[in-house]
Amino acid sequence: MHAMGRPTLEVIAGGRSSGRAWLKQLYATYGAAVFHRCRYLLKDPTAAEDAMQDVFAKAMVNEASFRGEASPMTWLLRIATNHCLNVLRERRAAWHDQYEAMEQVKGSSAGGAGSLEARDLVRRTLARFDVETQAAVVHYWVDDLTLEEVAQVLGRSVPTIRKRLNAFTAATGQAMRAEDGGAT
Repeated sequence: MHAMGRPTLEVIAGGRSSGRAWLKQLYATYGAAVFHRCRYLLKDPTAAEDAMQDVFAKAMVNEASFRGEASPMTWLLRIATNHCLNVLRERRAAWHDQYEAMEQVKGSSAGGAGSLEARDLVRRTLARFDVETQAAVVHYWVDDLTLEEVAQVLGRSVPTIRKRLNAFTAATGQAMRAEDGGAT
């Protein structure tokens, strides 16, 4: 037991500090509270379910960061709040609109000669970047990984991946405008 009478993760897990049983007990005990926090912040039940899963995944990975200074619920709710605030920031970010515009271009040029020209332009632009940025672009745009997944695969932070994708998007947009300007 924690000094203040609150259970620690070890007590919740029946003496085990990690593993599937620990996560199952943590989820059973605090899942509803985490879901409600996520739903309150995100205002969307589906997004809240996704966020809740992310929170418990983060808790499993970062189990060692639980120091027992607060209850496990406080620890999980802090993770949930930080995660949801990051999701909200990501939704509002300017780069998000740029990527949506690029997705529309990507979808509208799915066939025909225009798509070959667009692919060639993207390849030429991509060649101007370092290998890690190229990998980030391919994982994000071709493999359809999320920013978090790309960051994990490349061993970088989400802001670093976002910065690299933003630089690529800006360069591609400039190249597209230059080609459109040259054609008129």
